[in-house]
Amino acid sequence: MPKTSKVAKVGIKKEEGYLYFVDKDGDISKVKMNRGGRKKTTKIKKSAKKAIKSAKKAVKKKAAKATKKITKKKTALKKKATKAINKKTTKKRK
Repeated sequence: MPKTSKVAKVGIKKEEGYLYFVDKDGDISKVKMNRGGRKKTTKIKKSAKKAIKSAKKAVKKKAAKATKKITKKKTALKKKATKAINKKTTKKRK
């Protein structure tokens, strides 16, 4: 690329929010800057993401333990109920 150099000093005071350029005719023009695009989202730090993940894992583990306890209680109740039914039927047979 060629080295740039100043050719002439023009006395233009720049306004904030405008883009200045040389148009087809060689005049200096200005256009309001387009500030489109996607809005920036706040970034969560990696440590915060890790903390969220570990909290989710802990909740899953607790839920798994609770379901295991419930199933154990259900099976114990079923066994007691079947034993009670079996005792009643054996007493009736005698």
